Amino acid sequence: MRKILKWLTPLIALGVAVFIIFFLISINSNETYIRLSPLEHKSSATVGEAKKVWLNHFSKSEKLGYFYPVNEVFIQVDLNEKIVSQTVYKLSAPILDPYQLFCLKEELKQHRLKYYLKKDKSGAELLIFSKDRDKLNSLVEVLKNYQISANVGLYKEDT
Repeated sequence: MRKILKWLTPLIALGVAVFIIFFLISINSNETYIRLSPLEHKSSATVGEAKKVWLNHFSKSEKLGYFYPVNEVFIQVDLNEKIVSQTVYKLSAPILDPYQLFCLKEELKQHRLKYYLKKDKSGAELLIFSKDRDKLNSLVEVLKNYQISANVGLYKEDT
């Protein structure tokens, strides 16, 4: 049994090596076996009777330069009306720490005012724009309790 195994193992290894060599030669051969016929595209145009669509009527218009109407909107603007400028006030409050911002936001919720938080390199500033100067002045008095310095002034647009 030992003699058979002694010779059988190298024979199997030699058979596997020969198989791998033939396999590699067959897939890397330079010969190309392309026996394909060229692709052909056969199209046949069928000429049939054109379908009658109502849009085709518009394409056969005899009047040149005539365009069919589209939905039109008429807007009348009265430009003789005077535009009255309204006075807008600005409350600005510089914010030094997060606690002041929290207190200010809570007071703004109670007064039902919208605000704009402006942040830049020098710090943060909260801006409130309103037409009611008395409301802004009462807010300034309340903010003094939180040691927040705020001032009310006229808002001027940069144009």
